[in-house]
Amino acid sequence: MIGALFGLARPLIHKLDAEQAHRLTIAALSAAPPLRPAADPPSLAVEAFGLRFANPVGLAAGFDKHAEAIDGALGLGFGFVEVGGVTPLPQAGNPRPRVFRLPEDEAVINRYGLNSEGMEAVAARLAARRREGGIVGVNLGANKDSADRSADYAVLAGRLAPLADFLTVNVSSPNTPGLRDLQAESALDDLVARTLAARDEAAAGGKPTPVLIKIAPDLSIPELDSMVSVARRRKVDGMIVSNTT
Repeated sequence: MIGALFGLARPLIHKLDAEQAHRLTIAALSAAPPLRPAADPPSLAVEAFGLRFANPVGLAAGFDKHAEAIDGALGLGFGFVEVGGVTPLPQAGNPRPRVFRLPEDEAVINRYGLNSEGMEAVAARLAARRREGGIVGVNLGANKDSADRSADYAVLAGRLAPLADFLTVNVSSPNTPGLRDLQAESALDDLVARTLAARDEAAAGGKPTPVLIKIAPDLSIPELDSMVSVARRRKVDGMIVSNTT
């Protein structure tokens, strides 16, 4: 049914520019009555970092950037939804155009530049649907003009960890100048230590929210080794491979 509806809507969607189409899709999912997909076969279930996913196919960050359409997306059958990237303060991201169709590949690419309504707007939406169920992660990013980007991740973790099933430390966005410098071993170690400390404080003695690191696809073997070393030393729960080039 969903495929048929998309087939009917596709010509209209393609008359809009790619970013308008994205926003329209988010609005439609946000306004739609909740769908209840058929239960997944038990054989599809996956257990990772203390969570049980009904199936291994999730919706990664970058689609529902401001946590507006979580339940609409889960209703499509995804095993999890990751919202964001979220920055501490609102920021506009890159100037338009920043979303581009690749017709020959039937694909879309974006250069949004971590546009975000800010952590308080996202926190309010997460808190409002906290009892609705489904696994929801939050992708964390730094403000473009921040003087201390590691502090941004700590602030985000402290505020959003109680509202999320997992947190993603995104130090690999290709559209924020200088952000990937945080993948260097010393910088990453400091960032992760501060983020985990804030996460643990927010847990107040309870079970801490899992934290993952999202890495770039263009790293050398020595760079990968250093990042894995930090992740193991700091007992990070997992790594996401990978962001875009």
